[in-house]
Amino acid sequence: MPRLEGKRGAVILSALSVISVFIFCEYIIYYPTILRCHWPRGGEEDGLPALRVLFLADTHLLGAIRGHWFDKLRREWQMERAFQTALWLLQPEIVFILGDIFDEGKWSSRQDWKRDVQRFLRMFRHPRDTELIVLIGNHDVGFHYEMNRYKLDRFQRLFNYTSAKILSRKGVNFVLVNSVAMQGDGCAICQAVEDDLLQLSQDLNCSLQGLPSYAVQEQCRGRRSLPPSAPILLQHYPLYRVSDASCSGKDVAPPEERHLLFKERYDVLSREASKKLLRWFHPRLILSGHTHSACEVLHEQKYPEISVPSFSWRNRNDPSFILGTISPRHFALQKCFLPEESTVIGVYCATGITLALLLTVHCHSLRVGNLKSP
Repeated sequence: MPRLEGKRGAVILSALSVISVFIFCEYIIYYPTILRCHWPRGGEEDGLPALRVLFLADTHLLGAIRGHWFDKLRREWQMERAFQTALWLLQPEIVFILGDIFDEGKWSSRQDWKRDVQRFLRMFRHPRDTELIVLIGNHDVGFHYEMNRYKLDRFQRLFNYTSAKILSRKGVNFVLVNSVAMQGDGCAICQAVEDDLLQLSQDLNCSLQGLPSYAVQEQCRGRRSLPPSAPILLQHYPLYRVSDASCSGKDVAPPEERHLLFKERYDVLSREASKKLLRWFHPRLILSGHTHSACEVLHEQKYPEISVPSFSWRNRNDPSFILGTISPRHFALQKCFLPEESTVIGVYCATGITLALLLTVHCHSLRVGNLKSP
């Protein structure tokens, strides 16, 4: 009877250990990790509270074609728990997702698209006092040669998004760009986006004039009035750069990829499109995604760009997001790392090995006891 109780106790202890480790790895680990994050100081202005913004990119929700069920379950659970924990602990006012929400939006049938959207809305649910703004990426509507009006319209209807838009909050202007359409080849969608961006730049430039002359007043008559603040440019593709060779930090591209030359209109925007955006908007900050790795670039010695790494374990071991406190004239940024997938796997492996050793020792002691008993 004591031996039976010993076996039962070992089984119960093992089950409790497995359950405890599971709860830690799938729930609890996100809290101490994200608690290390804090809203950066320096974005305030004249004693007024700054706008609290969370930036993330490249969630790549898997679809019906390439998505293995376990890959979906594992990586989407990681993103859901990370996002919901960040919302609860940090309470941002706005969240921007910088494109590639879906992995197979460019291929999805109507039914597959509907299912993918339902999963996204569940994972990235948010309270009413937090605004979620989503930008277009190449995996959402296809690369330029795959993008068409149908794919673009269904994305825009879902997210109330237009391919060229200025969003103003607390005196801060965000320029939202469909960078997939910045090809400069005169296609109908591309030309419409460029025309809209040019009009928005003129609206913004008129708003920045201060006390303009009579001639400028006449030129700006009827223009949309915007806060007189230099904008922040948000898009999926980075502006043109040769490679990631000059990038530094723990979450940059791996060494074997860092010196690979980028292809214009595929990895980054073309030189021409990049110059247009800088000339039109003179942004004080640019944030982009697409590369899945971090990088900081200073364009023309005055326009800083930050590439936001992927938010998913599927694309990197150490996903992250960026917190920003932003006012009309100032901003401050802070990167927040999520739990590393290798850490979680290591905890599971260590637990499995420890339990296996303990059970082996326990079974051996029971066997020795049986041999000694009369």
